[in-house]
Amino acid sequence: MVIAVIGQGSIGRRHVGNLQDLGADVEGIAWRDFDRGSFETRSDIKGIVIATATEVRLELVRMAAGMAVPVYIEKPLHWTRAGVADIYDTLGDLAQRSMLGFMARYHPVVQALAAQDLSDVYGFTFEIGHDVRQWRQDWSFPKSYAARAEGGGVLLDLCHEVDMAKALFPDLTVDHVTSVGHADFVGVDFASRIALSGGRVAGTVAMDYLSPVSLRRAEVNGTRAARSLDLLAATLTVDSGTAETTPYPYDRNDMFRAITRDWLALIEDAEAPLQPLAPRLSDMRASSDLIAEAWGKRQFAGTAQMSF
Repeated sequence: MVIAVIGQGSIGRRHVGNLQDLGADVEGIAWRDFDRGSFETRSDIKGIVIATATEVRLELVRMAAGMAVPVYIEKPLHWTRAGVADIYDTLGDLAQRSMLGFMARYHPVVQALAAQDLSDVYGFTFEIGHDVRQWRQDWSFPKSYAARAEGGGVLLDLCHEVDMAKALFPDLTVDHVTSVGHADFVGVDFASRIALSGGRVAGTVAMDYLSPVSLRRAEVNGTRAARSLDLLAATLTVDSGTAETTPYPYDRNDMFRAITRDWLALIEDAEAPLQPLAPRLSDMRASSDLIAEAWGKRQFAGTAQMSF
């Protein structure tokens, strides 16, 4: 039985390699070569990784549902709440054996923070930024999915931190979103700051395509302790009068392998034990709705000065 990976960009190729390393029989299929008519008649497919651009995923979800095959869907699920609802309605019970690609939930610093008692927390900030022109060798933003008004932009592209905030503080809702656009890419946000609140907690999530240095950090403040996270350095500092910094050595690909391992277990058994915070699709509706709501509430306030 085969795991099919549809979409052979950098993420799709990473999935193929990790699945092979985990012992799965894998077939990578480029979206431009995909033939739905012949694929959906196959009886040897046990799971489908959907690693395509966001706007074509619903079509593949419908196909997978018709085949009764679990899916691993790259994040975000959809950029509108109607699209999110459509995907959940389409998959039905298959969502219990499917996964949404929020692999940052497996970051050891995030898991260490989530294991703490956070009942004292009243405020937080999450921030992620990187110059989009420096992402990968041979990367071209203007030619990518990220440059599209629907399904693109930084809020959707770097939405891991929105999901982290929702996982840690489930009562959060969107207050408002302020975004910076670009004159050459109408409707695409290059920087967004999301104000969130709920359950006696308030905070912000900021993301951008503009920072000249890569950064990924957070502050989580409570009455008992101030907690500082650096996800690139993989450290967690807890200061309750005396600051203690704990390093969590890791390799970025460890997160991909961990989420893939959990998904392979779910394919076989919907009741399989998973790691803490595992983004089983059936548990991810609230997070997906929050991201879609934030995308819909963007208010543009200026344009980025960045040339391509």
